[in-house]
Amino acid sequence: MILDLIKIRRDLHQIPEIGLEEVKTQAYLLERIGEITAGKDFAEQRTWRTGILVFLKGSAPEKTVGWRTDIDALPVTEETGLAFASTHEGRMHACGHDMHMTVALGLLNELVKTQPKNNLLFLFQPAEENEAGGMLMYEDHAFGTWEPDEFYGLHVRPDFKVGDIATNRGTLFAGTCEVFITFKGKGGHAAFPHEANDALVAASYFVTQVQTIVSRNVDPIEGGVVTFGSMHAGTTNNVIAETAALHGTIRTLTQEMSLLIQKRVREIAEGLAASFGLDVDVVLKQGGYLPVENDPKLAQNLMTYFEQAEGVHLIDCPPAMTGEDFGYLLHKIPGVMFWLGVDTPYALHHPKMSPKEEALPFAVEKISGFLKTRAEE
Repeated sequence: MILDLIKIRRDLHQIPEIGLEEVKTQAYLLERIGEITAGKDFAEQRTWRTGILVFLKGSAPEKTVGWRTDIDALPVTEETGLAFASTHEGRMHACGHDMHMTVALGLLNELVKTQPKNNLLFLFQPAEENEAGGMLMYEDHAFGTWEPDEFYGLHVRPDFKVGDIATNRGTLFAGTCEVFITFKGKGGHAAFPHEANDALVAASYFVTQVQTIVSRNVDPIEGGVVTFGSMHAGTTNNVIAETAALHGTIRTLTQEMSLLIQKRVREIAEGLAASFGLDVDVVLKQGGYLPVENDPKLAQNLMTYFEQAEGVHLIDCPPAMTGEDFGYLLHKIPGVMFWLGVDTPYALHHPKMSPKEEALPFAVEKISGFLKTRAEE
């Protein structure tokens, strides 16, 4: 079967859905998967909520090789001006998951042409952006007897050119922890501050003091990020705020460093609350967003393959502070994640992010070759 990769990507781009709400996306994928696997008696599939698993049974299997793609979108209003822009208001494939899904369908189409020696699993995973769908599926035993022995996946990268594949033999992406902090005081009139207890002032002190964690608690060789991107307090100019709510993120390259920073965030928040005579509620939500740690042996094998592949520019790259819930699966199953260059001036999650579609046939051709070597090994 010949797939129109451009059409598929554009179809998917128009129907972006938030994690665990990917109903239209799942229906579209199931239709394409049905066409691709028609008449192949060694192909099976099943669903898990809005996710899909496709299993190709090997002729003489000694292992199962997995490929994972994410299928969800972001709560972003698209500003690309494309003719095939999102038709779902306030939703956009601004992280390139439409590209990821299209590549996965292309790979399935190539690998299903002949029955492989080893088993192959294609995972179309929901909720990468918001609910750590990989963790949810694993903990719900969604893989069953189809659980891979090695797992692979990619993520598009705007600042790399088409033809670039980049990875390393260690940590590729940071682990992330979402932070919710609410200071609770006593509201009052601005003219009588002594009768109130200002939560906004305490929250302001917290935002400045929490910056000392990275500068004074984190080994500068290791690094870490503590960012609070949202603070909401008060209603108008002459009313002292009773509550102040902050929403932030912690990003680290090791789980040990994440736990240290989480501990310090909590200690600073509770210490400031005590000093101001306030109550504070601290919620640290890491879930399945662990560091993406490549298996060194499998990564070396993948890098050697792409170094020798014609038309591929392999980059041995340093880790990035982006987060990815594939990290959870790689803590359970050895595997490798890598970047795929898509050459666009706009960053991931930007409302104008528009990958070059030339990356699609390139990715399908080169990655399918690699997966065939793993399936026949």
